[in-house]
Amino acid sequence: MKIWQKNTDVNKGIETFTVGRDRELDMHMAAFDVLGSLAHTEMLESIGLLTADELAQVKQGLKQIYQEIAAGDFIIADEVEDVHSQVEWLLTQRIGEAGKKIHSGRSRNDQVLVDLKLFFRHSIEGMVKNTEHLFDQLIELSETHKNKLMPGYTHLQIAMPSSFGLWFGAYAESLADDMEMMLAAWKICNKNPLGSAAGYGSSFPLNRTMTTELLGFDNLNFNVVYAQMGRGKTERILAQAMSSIAATLAKMAMDVCLFINQNFGFISFPDELTTGSSIMPHKKNPDVFELIRSRCNKIQALPNEIAMMTTNLPSGYHRDLQLLKESLFPAIDSLNECLEMTAFMLENISIKDNILEDKKYSYLFSVEVVNDLALSGVPFREAYKIVGTQIEDGTFAPGATVKHTHEGSIGNLCNPQIGMMMKSIVDQFNFEKVHTAIQQLLA
Repeated sequence: MKIWQKNTDVNKGIETFTVGRDRELDMHMAAFDVLGSLAHTEMLESIGLLTADELAQVKQGLKQIYQEIAAGDFIIADEVEDVHSQVEWLLTQRIGEAGKKIHSGRSRNDQVLVDLKLFFRHSIEGMVKNTEHLFDQLIELSETHKNKLMPGYTHLQIAMPSSFGLWFGAYAESLADDMEMMLAAWKICNKNPLGSAAGYGSSFPLNRTMTTELLGFDNLNFNVVYAQMGRGKTERILAQAMSSIAATLAKMAMDVCLFINQNFGFISFPDELTTGSSIMPHKKNPDVFELIRSRCNKIQALPNEIAMMTTNLPSGYHRDLQLLKESLFPAIDSLNECLEMTAFMLENISIKDNILEDKKYSYLFSVEVVNDLALSGVPFREAYKIVGTQIEDGTFAPGATVKHTHEGSIGNLCNPQIGMMMKSIVDQFNFEKVHTAIQQLLA
């Protein structure tokens, strides 16, 4: 039996099709379903829908289920439709009549909404921590290799001098901007939809502010219709933040694939971190970064996929929304794996010294020569023509020094400022507030 079922058995084919992968994917939300129920039932007791004794029984039963989930001893039975039904069924089997009261004032619609928001908050914290770790690593590499020059390219043509300090630091700052996107997603996720019920509120005198505080949310989704409309929108915004991080990783992975190529030869990794060919014994392939590139490109497509699944839905709940989990949950795992693997690979990167001594990079310094002439009083356009003529007639004699001192250039990377910017963004998540609320709920 399903908790919504009356006296008619559901066709088995219909049941299989409509349940889909819910049992598998709902395991991600099991602990958060219990947390939502703990907050909801405390509120029910405060408005007289549970007695103090019933609340004590419910809390004890829910906390036991929470511990079973944490220990890996929780399953969603085949005859049960979803995680919400499994938790309620287990609780009722163990404590009796009080367990039948916990659904008062809510629907599976707002129950899954709050589960998802709690799960997304937890997932965002994991992605932020992994991004912060990679950021710190990039800043450290930028400082370590700040004096190692490399060619910079435009249009994949040799352009101007760059440095590994600039290259590593560029991706660090990119991640800082990505965290601005993730912070926006956090603010959307950190609003409480519980109490919106099926999307139109309840005739019970629910205290939604109380559950907001118990669960550590910053605010409510006030309008109950909008709380339901937020499903799909929340996922899309989170996917957009994830796609921003993914874009940074994919671009860096592409650079690595170029720079490890023998025609560049700027960087290398230990043999055990590369793969080979079945017929070419000399090959050392950057498979890790190729897979990071492809995985992250796939994640960049996720916001559009979610938009296409939800774009023509009217207000209210629709079963279409169930399928969002199939797209988003695996993408969260994939992005974390890409962040962790990128950090691991960069722990083992080797940088070639004296790259620019190769004569093919002589023209990198043409702008330096033009600027030297301009500094000596030659108008810039005249200096440009002089050096251009020297290049054409083969008389160009490059210098070998780089005098970049302005903010963010080779000689002034501004890594401390970038680090402060990242810290300021990460501090705004205020994960500790959430941790404190959840600890008190489980106490």
